[in-house]
Formats: sequence, C-alpha cells, structure tokens
Amino acid sequence: MSLPLKKTLMTLALLSIPFGCGQQPDAPKEPDLSRIHAMSDDRTKKVILVVADSLQSQAIEEGIAQNKLPTFEYLVKRGRYFPDFVSSYPTMSVTIDSTLLTGTDPSRHRVPGLVWYSGQEQRIVTYGTGSFETVKNGVQPVFLNALLHLNGKHLSDRTPTIYEDIAKRGLTSGNINGLIYRGTTPHTLSVPVWLQGTAAVPGEAEVAGPDFLALGTFSNPLEGITDVPDGLISRMGMNNRYSIEVATFLIKNNSLPDFLFVYLPDLDSRLHNKGPSDLKGVQDVDRQIQTLLRAFGSPEEAARRAVIVVMGDSGVSQIHPRSRNSTVPLHELLGQYRVLQFGGSVTEETDLALAVNESMAYVYKLRSEPSLRDVANLLIADERIDFASWEDNGWIHVVQGGTGETLQYKKGGAVLDPYKQAWTVKGNPDVFDLRVDGNSLTYGDYPDGLQRLYAALHSHEGEFLVVNAEPGYELANESSPTHPGGGAHGSIYKTDSLFPVIVYGTDEKPDYRRITDLKPFILRLLDSFTS
Repeated sequence: MSLPLKKTLMTLALLSIPFGCGQQPDAPKEPDLSRIHAMSDDRTKKVILVVADSLQSQAIEEGIAQNKLPTFEYLVKRGRYFPDFVSSYPTMSVTIDSTLLTGTDPSRHRVPGLVWYSGQEQRIVTYGTGSFETVKNGVQPVFLNALLHLNGKHLSDRTPTIYEDIAKRGLTSGNINGLIYRGTTPHTLSVPVWLQGTAAVPGEAEVAGPDFLALGTFSNPLEGITDVPDGLISRMGMNNRYSIEVATFLIKNNSLPDFLFVYLPDLDSRLHNKGPSDLKGVQDVDRQIQTLLRAFGSPEEAARRAVIVVMGDSGVSQIHPRSRNSTVPLHELLGQYRVLQFGGSVTEETDLALAVNESMAYVYKLRSEPSLRDVANLLIADERIDFASWEDNGWIHVVQGGTGETLQYKKGGAVLDPYKQAWTVKGNPDVFDLRVDGNSLTYGDYPDGLQRLYAALHSHEGEFLVVNAEPGYELANESSPTHPGGGAHGSIYKTDSLFPVIVYGTDEKPDYRRITDLKPFILRLLDSFTS
C-alpha cells in the first residue's frame, strides 16, 4: 500500500527546492493529553493497533528462521499469529485504511481507491500516487484530498469510524500518523509557511478526530516534548520514528488512550523499490516494535496493561523486470477511444476515463458508446490482463484475460462461502478459481473474491469496469508510477491480498480472518475491559 501524503510530499520536495523550508507557524496548543488524563481509567487495559505498511507473513517467517527478528519471534510464540488475513480491494492505502477503521468494505465506506473518477465533479480524484500524476492533477487538490477531503467529504458519514464508536462508549482514542482520522473531537491542522506558498494551501484547517491526533508536523500534540522536523527529507514527521516516539511517550507517561492507532509507513517504499523478499525494512520495524514494548518496562508488563495488535495491511507482489513488458499501458490498449488525459478536462467527445491503482484499474464509460463489454473485449485480448468485470442488472460479469471464459454471479442464493455469504453463481467457476460443491463454495487464488469484487463495483457511482492485472504485471496510464523489478499491489490476487496479524496480550481472536473483522474485534475487547 502507498502512503498518499508521503507521495505528495516527495513531489513537493522536487517543486520546492528554490523555496527552502522557511519557518513553521506556531502550532495551536491542543489539550489532547489533558483530555485523555481526564477521561481514561489507568486501571483499564488498553488496545494498541500497530499497522506496519506492507508487512508480509513470508518476511516474518523467513526473518525468524534466520534469527533476524527477535521481537516478531517473541510475539509470534507468545501471542496469536494469523499469517493470512484478507485485505480490502483494491489493495491500496486509503481503501484499506477506510475498511480497517470503519469495519466496512468500499460498497459502504465509499472510498474506491487511491485513484478514482468522480462523475459528479467530472474529474479524477487522487490522494497522491507519484510525482508525474501529482503534478498533472495539481499539487493543491492532491494535498487537500489526502489531508482534508478524504475524511471530511469522501469517507461516508453513514459508516462510523472506530474513533466515533469509541467516543459513543465514553472512552478515549488516539491516532498517530493515520490518514483516516475522523472522530468527534475538534483539532486544528497547521501547514508550514513554506508549504502554504508552494502548494497554495491554507495555513490552518479545522478537523474532527480522536481525542489524541498526531499527524507529523501538521498536528503535534507533544510540541515542545517531541519535536517534529518540518523538512521533506523526514517527510515532516510522517515516518516510523515519529510514530514510535509519540507512542512510547504516551506509554511511559501513563497517557495511553483506551485505543491507540499507530501507523508505520516506511516499509512500503522500500518494498516497492526492492521487492517483497527484502528483509532490511522488516528488521527496522522489529526494532521499533521492541522499543514500544520496552516502554512498558518489559514485554510481560505490556501484555498486562494492553492488548497489542501488530499487522500488515496488504500483500506485495514481485513485479517482473522491464524486459518482460511488466507494464500494461491501458491508454494504448484503448487507443481507438478518446481517453481522458490525467489532469485534463472532460468534453462531450471524451469516451473513457482511467483510474489506475497499480495492478488494478477502474475504466469509466463517459458516453453512451462504447459498451462496457466492448471495452472489456479489447483489454482481455492482452494476456497480461487477468480479468475485466462489470455489473449489469444485478449480475456481476467476470471475463478472463486471454481465454475469454466468463463467470456471472449475484448476491443471494443457495450457495454459501466460508464467511456465510450467499451467492448465485453461473458460468465457469475456474475464472475466479472457485470450488463449488453442492451448496458450498470455497476460494482459491482470490480470497473472499466474490464479496471484494462486488464491493469495488459498488464503491461509487458511474458505469465502469474493474480491471485486474496478471500477477507480476502492473497497469498504467500515461503518467502512472510503475515498479519493474520491484514490488506492487492493488490487485485482488492472493499475493496482493493476504497479510499477517499478531495479537499479543489476550487469547481472544476475531471471528474471521478478514480486515473487516478487526474493528468489531477491537470494540469487543474494549467493551470487555470496561464492563
């Protein structure tokens, strides 16, 4: 998964060289710590959720076997280890985070991907993917989308976040560097002066978040205690070091809220560059989690005072080298149509729009012609396309790349999957690697595939295809970032979809191994601690 604000800040680093870093305005003093002390009961056990971006089960297991990950080895042996939790789809940051913190899939939380097309606004919405796309779309809208609009406009207000649900219980919560932060407590985000000029963004913004909100230099409740470098090299505090420093301060000073979300973004960039087999970034995370445990005095004391959940968020696939044509240029495959240029404006002659999320893409029909099936037929002629899918009259159609084999399914019916979800399935089940035995259905290479694809196709308004790349390949438009020879995700395939979860400090476990089941699990723990 990609941290969108990090990508935007990297672009600003290129754009702002002549400006220097300037001075940051005095950040507003927020009473976060006082609020937590006033509301929290130190005798009550807490929950800490640590999300290490793109953490892989394979890396944990290989690192333990090589005696390189002592902290993970300790947690795996003394806690509950689940190597195969199923992520959201597309397997991209803001969709995954929205799913994790609302407990709902994109059909309900309405954040379709890192990039998507808004029919209402007739423009591509992006939260920050790469330098070229950010420049083409405009730095200001990308920055505002990631920092403000994601929580204030795009995330559905019909799906409460975990912070909102915790507030209803009269409990406290905190967020460190997580971009999904919507809650009930007012906060002021502050933007450094140099960034205001570079990106033409306001100096301050009022938002609603959890009781404790730390977003690098944009919101530092520990100002004067934990300083945040405002430079771009340190990503303005949106990094692992700041996340761990803030978390350990809260632990050591008995200031933990009842629930604390700690986001560690650094590993993702390394795996994009080096590929999923790289262990160096995981070793860094191992040391950082060890620092967090030691802040309690000992790992045993940590288990007495808190339940600590350490998790990844999606898988990472190894992308073929450039020599194997690992990038699939959708805009070229669709060259016979007038495709909206990234950052361009829709006209009466625009046929299609593309929203590429690494190994997954949305292809939007903007005119009455062509039909979605016509567009799908063009795409699946390329064997690097895994499948193309669309909905028609309640049925979801899936067409396999290369073969043209088809599967149709819809909600409801006599067939139950392992999650007790009911379906009606027609056509060739091999298209989605399904095993149907009487009234029972099991998944192969596409875990929880029927529901996850359904959710993507119902995540926002419009007529569109969902397109998935074959493992080892990435989709692209004219300005998409690609990772030949490195790592990527986005697809629904199992290598992009499965991630590890370690639960330490309790024998309880989630009902199912899906990202949607983690929020109710955490709320159930908090209810048991306070009952």
